[in-house]
Amino acid sequence: MSRAGPPPAQTLHPPLDSRLVEFAQRLRALGLPIGIDQVVSFAESFTWIQPLDREEVYHAARATLVNRHEYLDVFDRAFTEFWEPRRATAQPQKAPQAPRHRPSEFHRSTLASFMAEKAKRQSKEIEVTDRTETATEVEWLQRKDFATMTEDELRAVRQAMSGLRWDFSQRLTHRLIRSRRGRMVDHRETLRRAARLGGSVFELPRRERKEKARPLVIIADVSGSMELYSRIVLQFFHGLSQQLKGTEAFVFGTRLTRVTEAFRLRQPDAALDAVSAEVVDFAGGTRIAESLHDFRRLWGPKLLRRGAVVIVISDGCETGDVEQLRNEVQALQRNCYRLIWLNPRLGQRRYEPKVRGMAAVLPYLDDFLPIHNFESIRQLRDHLARLPKRKGGLNEVSR
Repeated sequence: MSRAGPPPAQTLHPPLDSRLVEFAQRLRALGLPIGIDQVVSFAESFTWIQPLDREEVYHAARATLVNRHEYLDVFDRAFTEFWEPRRATAQPQKAPQAPRHRPSEFHRSTLASFMAEKAKRQSKEIEVTDRTETATEVEWLQRKDFATMTEDELRAVRQAMSGLRWDFSQRLTHRLIRSRRGRMVDHRETLRRAARLGGSVFELPRRERKEKARPLVIIADVSGSMELYSRIVLQFFHGLSQQLKGTEAFVFGTRLTRVTEAFRLRQPDAALDAVSAEVVDFAGGTRIAESLHDFRRLWGPKLLRRGAVVIVISDGCETGDVEQLRNEVQALQRNCYRLIWLNPRLGQRRYEPKVRGMAAVLPYLDDFLPIHNFESIRQLRDHLARLPKRKGGLNEVSR
């Protein structure tokens, strides 16, 4: 049943009670012969897929609930109209209804009661897990502020975050490699071929400069003002470090601590435990200027010399010398390829960078972006993949 995937996701309708039940009933009402085993398979598939990923939910539903090619058009329209009613522009196809598919006969509030209604007496009892995090909540949960999430919601977001794939900006090195479309002629290889062929040259071998991922340095504020965001930010650190080799990670409160080795552990929980053991100033005061000064003095000469991208994550609440902070950020921006500042407060509707520290450094930032929810992290991923080739490209601060 080869077929194109679902339509692009748009704004989703607010969550509805018993959505799995209602969706199964909707398909049965449209004439799709859905058996109890199919509904069970659909429910069990949620243990293997990302419930926050609309496309995965779509394909799981299609694979378990549709068994004939001619039902695909009806299923696609039903899926869009049920989960995204604002996108629906046409009425579902009216199909003949078999007596057992009449919606008046099935009006239950939970998946368990629906399955019990249709199961035979000799059927084996199964336990059904209530999954409230389904496709209708994707848009809502992606845009919810990390600081207001429950533990279950944070767990779901961390699971979705671990599935993100990062594609980082490339830089041109001075090393030359062979390339058929290169602009430079490989003179040595040309002479070698001419010697082998008795002086005849039929093709000029070419070379071009090799591309390599830019070094990435992440420096995060774990002081008291960032406490509500610290753990999810560290989870973000771990995902980047696992996929982008050579990533350097630092955290600071009142002093700078290098945590690169901790984030090389594969398991996120083990990495976070290792960071907690190394950092002694969690949820304390904030000395951004002194921490950036220590970074430039101890690590800058080694890490910033190859066009590194530096990401600073902080709300800018400086308790030290603001003028020193201004000078340190200005020097850091001058020494790195691109300086990106991520502020979780920027996601608030009425936020303005009026705190002394943030207002002082804003003119020296290449990009000023939010990091308060899952959607902002996805936007950051796209931003990092599209960084300009030259330093200073799109020089204005992103808002």
